[in-house]
Amino acid sequence: MKYKVLIPGIIVTAIIAFFSFRFMDTFSGTNAKNQHEVILKTVIKILENGHYSPKEINDSFSAQVFNKMFESLDYEKKFFLQSDVDELSKYKYQIDDQLKSNDITFFNELSQVFSKRLAQTEKYYQEILNKNFDFNAGDEYETDPEKLSFVKDEAALKARWNTNLKFRVLSKFYDLKKEQETKKEEDKSYKVVSDNELKKQAAESIIKVQERYFRRLKKFNDNERFAIFMNSITEGNDPHTTFMQPTDKKKFDELMSGSFIGIGATLQQQDDGRVKITSIVTGSPAWKQGSLKTDDIIEKVAQDEQTPVEVEGYDIEDIIKMIRGEEGTTVKLTVAKPDGSRQVIPIIRGKVDLENVFAKSSIIKEDGKKIGYIVLPEFYSNFNGISERKSSTDVEKEVAKLMDEGVDGIVLDLRNNGGGSLSDVVDIAGLFIGSGPVVQVKSSGNNTMTLRSKRPQPLYTGPLAVMINSGSASASEILAAAIQDYKRGVVIGSTSFGKGTVQKIISLDQFVSSQDRRMIMEQLKQGKEDAEFDGIGSLKITVQKFYRVNGGSTQLKGVEPDIYLPDAFELIDDIGEKKDKNALPWDKISAAEYNTFSNGKGISSLKSLSEKKSDRLCIIQVDTADSRSAQGKKGKHQIPYEPPAI
Repeated sequence: MKYKVLIPGIIVTAIIAFFSFRFMDTFSGTNAKNQHEVILKTVIKILENGHYSPKEINDSFSAQVFNKMFESLDYEKKFFLQSDVDELSKYKYQIDDQLKSNDITFFNELSQVFSKRLAQTEKYYQEILNKNFDFNAGDEYETDPEKLSFVKDEAALKARWNTNLKFRVLSKFYDLKKEQETKKEEDKSYKVVSDNELKKQAAESIIKVQERYFRRLKKFNDNERFAIFMNSITEGNDPHTTFMQPTDKKKFDELMSGSFIGIGATLQQQDDGRVKITSIVTGSPAWKQGSLKTDDIIEKVAQDEQTPVEVEGYDIEDIIKMIRGEEGTTVKLTVAKPDGSRQVIPIIRGKVDLENVFAKSSIIKEDGKKIGYIVLPEFYSNFNGISERKSSTDVEKEVAKLMDEGVDGIVLDLRNNGGGSLSDVVDIAGLFIGSGPVVQVKSSGNNTMTLRSKRPQPLYTGPLAVMINSGSASASEILAAAIQDYKRGVVIGSTSFGKGTVQKIISLDQFVSSQDRRMIMEQLKQGKEDAEFDGIGSLKITVQKFYRVNGGSTQLKGVEPDIYLPDAFELIDDIGEKKDKNALPWDKISAAEYNTFSNGKGISSLKSLSEKKSDRLCIIQVDTADSRSAQGKKGKHQIPYEPPAI
């Protein structure tokens, strides 16, 4: 999950003006030999001048980037040798100097070594999986990559692959065996196969998985690897400052808006490599056309009247790209139906709304009471110019709908809501508090701005509860904190994520000089004559911190609920902002001027009553079982090859 708060237009305008006037001269002064160097010099300048708290680029920062690159490319330590790390260590404390001089030598050499190891290890799985494993050898498999070291030579590297694949085959074998036992229980006439046959099926399945895995890795081009390098730099400033390629920016906008242009079908790649339709989005172009159905297998894709392309062996990501396109254009899918027949289905691309993103409401009736329940998965807004929906508008409609039904109270569920539009948070808060400050934001120069709801009166004045958990972050925390500080309602759940920073997405293209643009186009056309320049990417950069109206920050600490309900993941150490060593620190500022509602005593009474509930401990034991289990598994790093462990 990506946790985010994106800032409203008034602040965006100020930041763009700040960048435009301050940086244009500094960007034009450094020569770049290729697109990667243009990206590097642009990002470094923006980080230095625009980040809320930019890190000093020194030897310590250099070592951090060095380590992050190996971790990102080879987290399981199954590609690089220790000798590779040793050889490239000559750059460990030189990367900072290279960044300052627009030099990408370290990245280029690391990428070359990775390509070499990728080609080498691809041969391993084919050889290893075509032999019979001895599952009685008493081996152990280390499940925590952080406990592993890079191996010393190629023999040890191959042995690590053998151990990894052996574990995966055995895991698949027990999955197949369990499936077979279940089928036998349901149907006594079901014919079981031998364990040897199941092991053979397991190995064949893992071979197909590895084929797709390496096919994806080999398509992982230089630009995508460079994006990893850039993020090892940007995330050294804080975990939410990231570089996005143009395609990544498009996906981000779609996620934040809840809409995209396509046909509205969910695809899944099977073990045999074929791509199957698993669902159709209601109201989408595919749904309206009517011929495409669940379980159809896509065999060919054609653009309007062009020759169909057979997609057997294609990665699912490539098939999705072929199906997506401009609104109003036609894509033709040749599909195999479950009955063996084939059909060519023309679908006109159009806007697809991801309904699972949008606010929804329902009514819960119990003990003669009607409780309105609103779930808000994220604070979406019209970020990509496609969606016409905003979370604040939709929540207002749902609240009004529940009020028309005469509900006795409303529960707003923000659990696992990772954030979104800050302006929508302010508007939603206004539905419940009316006019007043909702959140304070502070820039790097200690300039503080208060964002206020301008709604004269609250829309809803009845009983209110807001639900949060460890997955509630950023914008969710702003809303929950405002409701809590105003004593407008009761906050229920577990401590939230703890992200108290604000990001701005900046297109790097506005800083690309005409000279650099011509150079990039010339290089692109060397590889493809009709190549088009779609930009060099964007930077999502932390530019502010936000604070509650009481002056406290949610950074690291999150929002503490008034009434505690256990969270299945709260015992896991690596969830939450505090897990990241580059996270910005907690602090506080002066409180804003605001008036609380007269619900304080009622909330205190509810809290006391909740704490006295005799079944509370029982609930905790049940609901936190998953987190205790996960935490226990994390501590148990070595798993023996025997059925109980699998």
